[in-house]
Amino acid sequence: MALHSLRFRLVDSPDSYGARRRAQRAAWLSQTFPDLAEMSVLDLGGRVESWTKVPVRPARVHVVNLEPLPAQLPDWAEADHADACELPKEILSRRYDLVFSNSVLEHVGGHERRRRMAEAIREMAPAYWVQTPYRYFPVEPHWVAPGMQFLPVPARAFVARKWPLAYTPGKSYDAAMRQVLTTELIGRAEMQYLFPDATIRAERLLGLTKSIIAIRR
Repeated sequence: MALHSLRFRLVDSPDSYGARRRAQRAAWLSQTFPDLAEMSVLDLGGRVESWTKVPVRPARVHVVNLEPLPAQLPDWAEADHADACELPKEILSRRYDLVFSNSVLEHVGGHERRRRMAEAIREMAPAYWVQTPYRYFPVEPHWVAPGMQFLPVPARAFVARKWPLAYTPGKSYDAAMRQVLTTELIGRAEMQYLFPDATIRAERLLGLTKSIIAIRR
């Protein structure tokens, strides 16, 4: 329990290191896109709530997620339940100023689905910002487990069940296996391949690349 509470202090609490990094990333976004407050933004895999906490909020935000939709939405937001890799025609036919995605690309289920998501992102707006944790950072960020991403699948499932810094330790084998198989970190080469017209920015911790961001302005 003590170790699990350490995760809360490191990653999940409002004043955690993870929260500070997310705030820094939001500041980078507004610096990269000075007109953000006037933009229409498509957020693939995010939450409306997250946009209430940023220093600069876009004029319009359209969130697309597989999670249940919020019961109420502010007047500047809309939300749809859809798969970011298989967007319905009514969303694909729209155009936005910016497509945004944060820590989603690694969860969509394999390279082919990542390719489809990247293709939609590149077509739906002149600008985009796509962030994902870096595969070769020594600590796997979802479980806060050193080197976990390099283990064989059965070993990763074991860690997912037993590792005390996991978000929900003690889950069933099936749940752990499903989570492991839908978490696939990628490196810079694949990111550049998926987004050939992007600049790849590194987010660093102690001099090491912790996450990578594909940016087109």
